[in-house]
Amino acid sequence: MGKVSLFIYVTIALLLLFLLSKSPNKPHSNRRHRRLKVRSSFNFRPTHHEPVPFDPLVADIERRREDRQWEKQYIEHAHHELSHNHDAAPGEEAQPEWEDFMNAEDYLNDEEKFNVTDRLVLLFPKIDVNPADGYINEDELTDWNMQQAVRDVMHRTQREMETHDKNKDGFVSFAEYEPPTWVRNSDNNSFGYDMGWWKEEHFNASDADGDGLLNLTEFNDFLHPADTKNPKLILWLSKEEVRERDSDRDGKVNFKEFFHGLFDLVRNYDDEGHNSSHPSDDTMDAPARQLFGQLDKDGDGYLSDVELLPIIGKLHPSERYYAKQQADYIISQADTDKDGRLTLLEMIENPYVFYSAIFTDEDDDDYIYHDEFR
Repeated sequence: MGKVSLFIYVTIALLLLFLLSKSPNKPHSNRRHRRLKVRSSFNFRPTHHEPVPFDPLVADIERRREDRQWEKQYIEHAHHELSHNHDAAPGEEAQPEWEDFMNAEDYLNDEEKFNVTDRLVLLFPKIDVNPADGYINEDELTDWNMQQAVRDVMHRTQREMETHDKNKDGFVSFAEYEPPTWVRNSDNNSFGYDMGWWKEEHFNASDADGDGLLNLTEFNDFLHPADTKNPKLILWLSKEEVRERDSDRDGKVNFKEFFHGLFDLVRNYDDEGHNSSHPSDDTMDAPARQLFGQLDKDGDGYLSDVELLPIIGKLHPSERYYAKQQADYIISQADTDKDGRLTLLEMIENPYVFYSAIFTDEDDDDYIYHDEFR
C-alpha cells in the first residue's frame, strides 16, 4: 500500500511539474527575482514567539547559524576574558562556518540544489498522513508544524544542558545551573531579579521525580514550562501568575487585578481571528465578571493559584497553540478553492506562503511580502 501511494504521489507530481512548465507567463512561476534568505541574527531573550521554518532543511540551516551566534555570545558573556584573548582561547579561533563550505543563501537560490517546487513535492506525502488522501488538512499541518517546533526546542534545550551540566553526568543540579546573564546582572530589587523563573522553587517544581536533578525532559520543562505535563510545574506557573498580578500583596487575585492583564490574555487566546481591536473596558466588564465567577469556586471574590489552573494554558500558550495558528494562516493564504484543505497543486502555486519568511521581494510590485512569522 505504501509503494502504491508513493507511486501515485510521484505520478501526480510529475504531471503537475509538466503542466506548470507548459503554463504560459504564469505570474507565480519560477520567481527567479525573488531571493530566498535565512535569518542572520537571533534573539536569545525573545519577546515574542517565533515559529520554525516550514521546511526542515531550512530549519537545519538556521539552527547551524544560530549555534554559531549563540557560541559567540556565550563566550562573550560567560567567558569575557576569552573573547579578548585569542591566544588563550583556541576554541575561539576562526572555524569554518556553514557558509564557508556551502553558502546558505546561494544554496537556497540555486534551483539545481534547492528547488522550492521539488521540496514541496517531497514534503507533501510526509504531511499528508492522517489520512493519506491527497489533501493536507488543518490537523495534519498543525502536527507537521509541531514536529518542527519540538525538534527546534529540543535542539536548544540540549545546547543549554551541555552548558549547565558541569560534571557531564547527563543531569543538571540547581548548584550547576546558572541563570541567564540578564538575571545575574540585575540587583535584588529589579524586575529581572524578582522574576521567579530562575529560582530554586521553579527548579524543584520541574524536578518531576524529586531526585534533586533535572534530566533532559525535566530540564526542557524547566526552560519551557508552557509545554509541560508535570502537575507540580503547572501549579508553579499558576502561583507565579498570582505573585505577578497580586498588586496589593494579599496572596490572591481580585477582580481588578484579573481584569487588567489576565482577562486580556484569555480573550486574545480565545479570539481565533486574532482581532487587533481594543474593546472598551465597559464592553468587556460583563464577560470578564462571568469568567471570574466561573473560576472563583469558593465564591470569596478572589482567585487563588489553584482556581487559576483552568486557564493557565491560555495564559501560557503551548507550542501546539502556535503550530495551529501558523497552520491556519498557511491554509488561509494557499487554499485557493477555500475548501479548508490544501492540495499539492495549491502548495506549488503558492510557494511564498511556505517560504514567506525567507522570500524577498525586489522587483514584483504586485507581490505582498508576508513576514507574520518572523
